[in-house]
Amino acid sequence: MKRCVLATVVAFFVLLSGTAVSDDFKPGILFLGLKFDKSFNQAAYDGARQFEAETGIPVLESAPQKYPDVKDEIRKLADQDADIVAVTGFHLAAPLNIVAKEYPKTKFVIIDGIVDLPNVRSVQFKENEGSFLVGMAAALTSQTGKVGFIGGIRVPVILKFLIGYTQGAKFVNPDIEILEDYVGKNPAAWNNPDKAQELAEIQIAQGADVIFAAAGASGTGVIDAAAIAGTLAIGVDSNQNYLKPGTILTSMVKHVDRAVYNAFMDAKNDTWTSGLQILGVAQDGVGWSLDEFNRDLISASVESKIEQARKDIIEGKIEVKGYEAN
Repeated sequence: MKRCVLATVVAFFVLLSGTAVSDDFKPGILFLGLKFDKSFNQAAYDGARQFEAETGIPVLESAPQKYPDVKDEIRKLADQDADIVAVTGFHLAAPLNIVAKEYPKTKFVIIDGIVDLPNVRSVQFKENEGSFLVGMAAALTSQTGKVGFIGGIRVPVILKFLIGYTQGAKFVNPDIEILEDYVGKNPAAWNNPDKAQELAEIQIAQGADVIFAAAGASGTGVIDAAAIAGTLAIGVDSNQNYLKPGTILTSMVKHVDRAVYNAFMDAKNDTWTSGLQILGVAQDGVGWSLDEFNRDLISASVESKIEQARKDIIEGKIEVKGYEAN
């Protein structure tokens, strides 16, 4: 009986100890611009929320609206004793490179950027592979032989979307025409749906009947233009199929949520590692979305061809070119 009571007491204090350790762990995340952009930032947010839901540990947040404020906002999260801080976007690599050196005991993870420091994990994706699949969907669905691409800024990470999209479309139809435009040249380009809608309307007038937007929150403007014109759009980063069923052909899903969630969990469980991680189709880091919201737009034949290509990419039978190859 005494042994049973003792075991119960020990178990109680072990549980208490575990709870205390969890309570001491503090993750933080920083977004530049809109948190609920229905795309890239929101995917990162979803990963943080999943961690919070599963562990009961609150996630510190910061959402500066101006780029010059980023360094100070990262510092504020670190000064709140955050064990790990996630920052979202390639354009945050420069400020993080400065701040991470100032806080060598704090772990950081950057999505899409590369910071080569011992306390930073850099996560990149093979956007070209996922974009290849939605490029196939566009070409297999297009009635005009013209499809569009609208990026936020013409930078390497967005060019990976374009290159994969183009290769996938031409894999289906070598003669297909791809129209290409960009919203802007600075971070404001990720949150300018009016400009993106204007560009989409021009492409539609030129004959594009499917347009892929890789432009963050600006992509909603492309979706609106397609809905008005009765053409199709392709979503990006998050699964955006639900936004306008019947208008969104599919979405190129980029699992930013998993990258954030895994980094937080690894830090909490003492399994965190720094360095570069690259996630493609084989790692389920990118893909295309098929659900009840776009099921009527994707025939069984189209689905079969895209799924076969996905398997061929994993097995190395199809090599999707990246930006580096161009």
